[in-house]
Amino acid sequence: MTGHAGAHFEGFGEAAPLTLDLSPRAQAALLDRIKDGTFDAFAQAAAHVGHCAHPIRLTGSTTRIDAATGEVLSVFRSTDQPLGVLFQRCGNRRETVCPSCSRLYARETFEVIRCGVQGGKNVPETVADNPLVFLTLTAPSFGPVHGTRSGKPCHARREGQLCPHGKPQWCNARHDENDTLLGQPICPDCYRYDHHLLWQWWAPELWRRFTIALGRHLATLLEVKPSKLRDVCSVQFAKVAEMQTRGAIHFHALIRLDGPAAQGIGAPAPAGLTAEVLAQVSREAAASVSYVAPSPHPSIKPTLLVFGAQVDAKPVRSSRRPDDPDRELQPAQVAGYLAKYATKDATAAKHGTTNPHLDRLAALCRTWCGYARGRDNRRRAGDAVEGSVGKDGLDVYTHLGKWSHELGFRGHFSTKSRRYSITLGALRRARARFQKLMADQNNGRHIDWDSIDLLTDEDDDTTLVLRDWAYDGTGWDTSADEALALAAAARAREYAQWKATTTHPHHSIPHYSKES
Repeated sequence: MTGHAGAHFEGFGEAAPLTLDLSPRAQAALLDRIKDGTFDAFAQAAAHVGHCAHPIRLTGSTTRIDAATGEVLSVFRSTDQPLGVLFQRCGNRRETVCPSCSRLYARETFEVIRCGVQGGKNVPETVADNPLVFLTLTAPSFGPVHGTRSGKPCHARREGQLCPHGKPQWCNARHDENDTLLGQPICPDCYRYDHHLLWQWWAPELWRRFTIALGRHLATLLEVKPSKLRDVCSVQFAKVAEMQTRGAIHFHALIRLDGPAAQGIGAPAPAGLTAEVLAQVSREAAASVSYVAPSPHPSIKPTLLVFGAQVDAKPVRSSRRPDDPDRELQPAQVAGYLAKYATKDATAAKHGTTNPHLDRLAALCRTWCGYARGRDNRRRAGDAVEGSVGKDGLDVYTHLGKWSHELGFRGHFSTKSRRYSITLGALRRARARFQKLMADQNNGRHIDWDSIDLLTDEDDDTTLVLRDWAYDGTGWDTSADEALALAAAARAREYAQWKATTTHPHHSIPHYSKES
């Protein structure tokens, strides 16, 4: 951050120090680092990893050798680093785990999604001319929960109506965004927790079936066999999963219709297939999808799973923004919306430190996992056991326990089709190549930036690279170091938000209800 870039940012300069809430022990550790003269080394190491909260510590060296002559061109050692070890980003996408790495992940996800709707980074700009739909698929209702309802009463009903458990079925309160009741069931005993958890576990299967159904509906519309659809058009998508306040997953996706797959990314879509037609076909495909989830316990019957009634499919370039009906919903706007939710997880749905509703779902994950492991043990003993078995030979619910932190959702929070856009791997390799070239330039080497394509993989056959690295641990040395890294990352995030607001003051993100 330069003085010019942050001259009008309130968090810039010595007059805006970082605020830290340190324990006496952490304060002593911070003073020790200042006294022993290693604070500048820590600051340099923290800046190198973008103030990651839990960096990976590595020890070792990298040696570059001329393959023809055997001459050692350079040696990079961890012992030459400021703190004697090499720090690398943890790379965690979850904002609650590492704000810095999750922010980087969100930026990369934004670029992947944006390039798929506007072109750029070796993606042809012709993708911008093809039909594009913003699709939202929600979970069904598992029982009434408390919500904001856009400032209206939560559940406005005539008082006196009681559920079978003797609890009120109404709530006339007007909840705000910070109310701890948000997402909590009106009656926990009436709430269908079994159905909820089955939905979470099999939601990725429903999405897979939706992509198949969408292709079949398009094939029917175009009067071709589903196996021949790729010869006429191809469906590309970028999808993120969002955890609602009630702890249920729903999907947001950008769906683009290209021409024949053989013609590459961005080939012109068939004439007559507009964004409005694609939106209608997407709704019909979502309505046709279902899956019968196997029983996790003899007391629970197999359950039919479908998407919720709130299926929203909007043509991106002709629809109106939900937050401003007078302006169109732009592709970059939707890309930012999807990238934001790519860093969220189940903990983002919590208000405060405890949440009885989400805790009950997590506990149910572990309970069903125990049932499944018991069935696996009996199968190993040669007993005849009812229940579905996965490809690994284990019960389909055996791994449910390790996903309790995501309330049973085992899918990826951000996915895309193969030909939608550039990949995250290509972006990361380009960033690493840029950082290496910048380091070379700082060491006096002239770099002809106009002749360099960072996105093109270049194999260097003239140089042999020998790497000898070992894992040394995870995290900073003290809690004070971690607190400083988190505070610096928060300040950098505030600056980025300030810069985005001043550069694009009208670019707000559409809002959708997250309670139900």
